Amino acid sequence: MRRGNISIFVPHQGCPCACSFCNQKTITGQDSAPTAEDVKNAVETALRKKGYDYEIAFFGGSFTAIDREYMLTLLKAAYPYVKSGQVKGIRVSTRPDCIDDEVLGILKEYGVTSIELGAQSMDDEVLLANRRGHTAQDVINASELIKSYGFELGLQMMTGLYKDTEEKALETARKIIDIAPATVRIYPTVVLKGTYLAELYLAEKYKPLNADDSAELCAKLVPMFEKAGIKIIRLGLHSSKDIKENMLVGGFHDSFGELVKSRIMVEKILKLPPADYQVFVNPKSLSKLKGNNKSNIYLLIERGYNVKIITDNGLDVDELRIK
Repeated sequence: MRRGNISIFVPHQGCPCACSFCNQKTITGQDSAPTAEDVKNAVETALRKKGYDYEIAFFGGSFTAIDREYMLTLLKAAYPYVKSGQVKGIRVSTRPDCIDDEVLGILKEYGVTSIELGAQSMDDEVLLANRRGHTAQDVINASELIKSYGFELGLQMMTGLYKDTEEKALETARKIIDIAPATVRIYPTVVLKGTYLAELYLAEKYKPLNADDSAELCAKLVPMFEKAGIKIIRLGLHSSKDIKENMLVGGFHDSFGELVKSRIMVEKILKLPPADYQVFVNPKSLSKLKGNNKSNIYLLIERGYNVKIITDNGLDVDELRIK
């Protein structure tokens, strides 16, 4: 059975802060609040498609910060499908400072199985500069509490925020690994119209990372999480018309995950001293190794590498053998 999410977006409701990067209508593609009937319709529609192990996912806002009665309305609409076994559980996304024993007890009662926290950074200077309204310690405290109740924990981090640096991003990854979540999402910062980051960018006070720079950084983060056994369930924002129309600049690419994988492959060569090499690769990974518009090939030439690429069906996908 393939894993599938029945995603229900709860737009910017309940958030106590207007974060520097936030324009929830653009990110989610909607601004209307779902009703209990919307939840039922979404689940019933998804269940018609067989062969999936479904999970209901409430994303888009800070689920545990919305009006309590409204939160219960959504959970009560979703819970019968968990109780009947038609879906495996409920996943919610929220803020670290909107977690306590009371709310976790409610989530447990109504079939929630996974909780994702928007950590974004584990550096207090970055959190403050981006108007997050919580500290790194809040992330640690909330994570420990969530795991103590038996929920699956997911953490989300962002790269390229205002006041962030590569070293701070790497340190954020190390601190997230210390927390040991089951999953992580990595979102390169995208500067959207109508946000504080847009003001900073237009005032030339903030220089965001582009997609290539973001991919280069994420190529260093991904192996860290993989080595720690933490599953990366998302790299980059989902592509949408709203994002493309409202983005000023930043780390967005329709195939950002492929950009990162491509960069990881070329980094394996760049770890060696410049010289002549034969690089063997599975045919399915050939275009990834070459990079978008042969960008990796040009990069290697620029750095003094003379590489002959040879395809080898005996290698695993994304595996390289270098001679």
